Amino acid sequence: MKRTYQLSEISETAKWILHNCNSRVLLFYGPMGSGKTTLIKEISKQLGVDDVTSSPTFSLVNEYHSINEETLYHFDFYRINSEEEAYDMGIEEYFDSEAWCFIEWPDKVENLLPLESVVIKLSINQDNTRTIEIN
Repeated sequence: MKRTYQLSEISETAKWILHNCNSRVLLFYGPMGSGKTTLIKEISKQLGVDDVTSSPTFSLVNEYHSINEETLYHFDFYRINSEEEAYDMGIEEYFDSEAWCFIEWPDKVENLLPLESVVIKLSINQDNTRTIEIN
């Protein structure tokens, strides 16, 4: 499934993603500046997170809780040097927790990802809109 959107349509796009995903592990692929973090912030908001969300670039993972008492984990593996680092931080336990897991730069930990993950590919268009594809 594909969808093209503008930043002003991010709320509707986040709802569309949640409606069309069949897993709680969402893998966000896209170049730097394509809107991965912005989209994850909006998805978190749609799930009832009131906290200020930000990219966990240096901490690797941020944990949030929704008003519905759901746990969400936001991973950013941009700065990770090896899959072993992710394994040592207990990434499998996060996936086994049945919590929402949003992962930026999943290609850095490809061999550790659950098979039932939802792949979300973002691209930047020439008119500055974004195209999103869900697999």
